[in-house]
Amino acid sequence: MAAIEPMKQFLIERVAGVPPIVINGMDFSITNSVLMMLIAAVLIVVLFSISAKGAIVPGRMQAVGESLYDLIDGTLVTPIIGHNGKPYIPFVFTIFMLVLTMNMMGVVLAVGHVGGQDWTFTPTAQLAVTATLAVITFMSVVIIGFIKNGLGFFKLFVPPGVHWAMALFIGFFEFISFIVRPLTLAMRLFGNMLGGHVVMNIFASFVVALGAVGLAGFGLNSLGLVGSGLSLAMVIALTGLELVVAGLQAFVFAALATVYLNEVVNLGHGH
Repeated sequence: MAAIEPMKQFLIERVAGVPPIVINGMDFSITNSVLMMLIAAVLIVVLFSISAKGAIVPGRMQAVGESLYDLIDGTLVTPIIGHNGKPYIPFVFTIFMLVLTMNMMGVVLAVGHVGGQDWTFTPTAQLAVTATLAVITFMSVVIIGFIKNGLGFFKLFVPPGVHWAMALFIGFFEFISFIVRPLTLAMRLFGNMLGGHVVMNIFASFVVALGAVGLAGFGLNSLGLVGSGLSLAMVIALTGLELVVAGLQAFVFAALATVYLNEVVNLGHGH
């Protein structure tokens, strides 16, 4: 019986049948991670190409698109940043949809690992992907902060009305807290998706392994079928839980991006 390898699903491999792409000695080949990200991008484009009808009475797809947009506009950006946040809705919405789509695809297609389909990959379970999204978000906040506030951006690290000696002390820790934000953004998303998929894979392996034991003979071996059934029930329950986590983590990522934007957009005053 093959060994259970829950981490194998996170190996980055070149997509079979696709020729390697090497430019100036650098490998740009299509991997399972790249393929899933491309599929996610295409799905998002197709979804909003279909839903962006602008009809007065929206159809189902338009209603879905408008509901997702309103989730970001009406729940996050406008309530947190205010009317000054309108220019940043497309950015937050794009980040949200990318994370949401990749998360959901990773959960729905996770069953492919049991069938030996290596192309079914969860990009957000790869630290390089979540770190890239986090750095893009962080650098966008920094650039917007300097554009809107100039050197006044550094007021972000010093509470008003604090003595200069205490301001140096507080400012140091506020600065450290600020620069580790990309790490916390990346690790939160990466850790949640990685851990959930590992547990799902282990229980899915139990379904096959215990089922094989149960079918191999009589007596105590038949208890393997019971274990297999319980494992299958856990896989179903964990899949539902992972779908919730996938949506929640996308929302949390977008919410934190909105909070960070609010700090520089409304620096020194409320809305």
